[in-house]
Amino acid sequence: MVIEGTIEDIIFRNEENGYTVCSIHTKDEEIVCVGTLFEAYPGEHLKIIGSWVTHPIYGSQFQIDTYEKTVPKTEEGIERYLSSGVIKGIGPGLARRIVEKFGLDTLRVIEEEWERLEEVKGISRQKALQIGEIFHEQRELRRAILFLQDYGISPSYALKIYKQYGEATIDIVKNNPYRLAEDIFGIGFKMADQIAETVGIGQDSPHRIKAGIKFILNQHSNNGHTYMLREHLVQAAHELLGVPSELIENSLIELQIYKQIWQEKIEDIEAVYLAPFYYAEMNTARKLIDFTMMKDETQSKGIDQRINKLEKEKKIKLAPEQRQAVKEAMTEGVLIITGGPGTGKTTTINAIISLLEEEGYDVILAAPTGRAAKRMSEATGKEASTIHRLLEITFLDEDNKKQIFERNEERPLEADVIIIDEVSMVDILLMNSLLKAVAPGTRLIFVGDVDQLPSVGPGNVLKDMIRSETIKVVRLTEVFRQARESAIIMNAHRINKGEYPVLNEKDKDFFFMKRSIQDEVIETIKQLVQKRLPSFANCDPIKDIQVLTPMRKGPLGVESLNTVLQQALNPPSSKKREKEYRTTLFREGDKVMQIKNNYNMPWKIYNDLGIRIDEGVGVFNGDAGSIQEIDEEAQTLTVLFDDLKTVEYDFSQLDELELAYAVTIHKSQGSEYPIVIIPIHSGPPMLMNRNLLYTAVTRAKKLVVIVGLQSTLHRMVDNNREINRYSSLAYRLKKMKELSS
Repeated sequence: MVIEGTIEDIIFRNEENGYTVCSIHTKDEEIVCVGTLFEAYPGEHLKIIGSWVTHPIYGSQFQIDTYEKTVPKTEEGIERYLSSGVIKGIGPGLARRIVEKFGLDTLRVIEEEWERLEEVKGISRQKALQIGEIFHEQRELRRAILFLQDYGISPSYALKIYKQYGEATIDIVKNNPYRLAEDIFGIGFKMADQIAETVGIGQDSPHRIKAGIKFILNQHSNNGHTYMLREHLVQAAHELLGVPSELIENSLIELQIYKQIWQEKIEDIEAVYLAPFYYAEMNTARKLIDFTMMKDETQSKGIDQRINKLEKEKKIKLAPEQRQAVKEAMTEGVLIITGGPGTGKTTTINAIISLLEEEGYDVILAAPTGRAAKRMSEATGKEASTIHRLLEITFLDEDNKKQIFERNEERPLEADVIIIDEVSMVDILLMNSLLKAVAPGTRLIFVGDVDQLPSVGPGNVLKDMIRSETIKVVRLTEVFRQARESAIIMNAHRINKGEYPVLNEKDKDFFFMKRSIQDEVIETIKQLVQKRLPSFANCDPIKDIQVLTPMRKGPLGVESLNTVLQQALNPPSSKKREKEYRTTLFREGDKVMQIKNNYNMPWKIYNDLGIRIDEGVGVFNGDAGSIQEIDEEAQTLTVLFDDLKTVEYDFSQLDELELAYAVTIHKSQGSEYPIVIIPIHSGPPMLMNRNLLYTAVTRAKKLVVIVGLQSTLHRMVDNNREINRYSSLAYRLKKMKELSS
């Protein structure tokens, strides 16, 4: 439907995303419109395309899809428009005097002859210039948004594009819309390609081919690779772009000339990197080899006596491997300590920290995620931060897309020793940024389980460091007596060695429930979370139980299971408000998870009396909590996280949240849960492997329940085929070591 009218009043506006509630006076009636409106003010005339919707509280409203607006055409409308705040510095009195002076010609004068505003009492030349500049900028914004809407670009994206390019918006979109895919968060190659086709850019445009190549390489990096085989890249580009291979070859040369990609022969293969990954691998290898040279043999003197003294003071007994790790930590420039659950990594790290601090060393602790950092703090009694916070991350734009670290070569970290936990989760870009901020002479200790899933981001950093054989590695393999009492830990080690787990031992903490049909698996999980486990383990079904599933899609995927579990644990109620965002329905009381790092998100902590006792910024990927309140009028959703932080989300930020009754095993990395339920039924062999199962089992602290097919469980244990990652850090470490020898 189409309606036309004049803006009577702005009831609500979110300045960040343009979401607006306003009243529109048409020739017949006054109606309420809701949707994205930028730079809209009372007095402006709008032509709106949209549809009628019914709000559960506020009743009938007109939902805006697209709109056009024109400046007012009556003296009364012009005066109202100018006094609405559209131009900073013009209030009702000044607006009246301007319109009295220039009448219906007012807006033309402001735009074309701004200097004439000096004729109005109270306006200096400087103020007249300022008014003219603001009006010009708004005219350009209106023009750009109308132009972009013609090519199917929504108003919200249109504003992002204009903020990025300003008055150059129309020229850039006409000449090279592929820049949008690189510069505007949320616009990918395919959307840019559609725009390009609409504006008449040919299939064989060099801009298109280069953008397509980078798109393919980016997609490849999303699967964990730092480079792509050249022959595979050329074939994929040919299929995507439909252009001859010669044009792709030419674009590859041009991209390398401008240092956007890097091509290199590695042994018997030809590799193509996006430039950031190539430079990250090169710099990481160089830095690590430099730090390995910083050995301090003086610390080995009397080390056995110092360890003996520590054991007496702490009333502990270190195993031979742990003792070796402590010794190496005192002398090596870089040390890797790896081991599975129950092998004493925490005890070893605590012993190392004690000895280092006894010697007067300044030690910093960090981990890749907020939850991993919190666990590290609890295990050591020392403060630990995320690597991003340690490096003092800042962002260059409001979308958190362009990030920089304040800590770098020019402003390195002030520490003698840096200990990083859960290193298997660290990708090549983050490792590079960390090493840039480490001052020469600082010792590095990396701790992690090399058999866990690799990082979500590109690279295979921990495995590559170990495979290179250029860095000192201590493997903790002995499972301690107390840990041996846990079937979770013993079965995790069995799985890791390719042995089948022992199921359903009496008085143990590891159970298997055979279910042959997927619907039976789902029904059993519902029963477990609703009644059986809360009764058996005396636990909270939402806070203490976590369903971990191998996949996102399908009946046993995250999306389907979350819908089922939401209905089971938090069904609809007249007392619970809801908000539908894209394909997700959020409800007060829901368990949710933050799915991206947002270092600028404000949080507050309140005591039992509702008094604020702490505040700060930063919510991290993997942080879980529950929805406390949904406020339709304020367009906000409030979450209380497990660490007692209260965070208020604008509705436009809800893409940062997901329902979290079920999460993928990949997403659970770095986290621990009291009780874990794992549905195992069917799936692709590349996904259903030993590595994934091992990671899922090691997330549980008290109880594991696997529901599904024992044959699939056995196939996962038998399937030791890891997804091959194209990364060359191990190769570069070996080469750097040879050069430094």
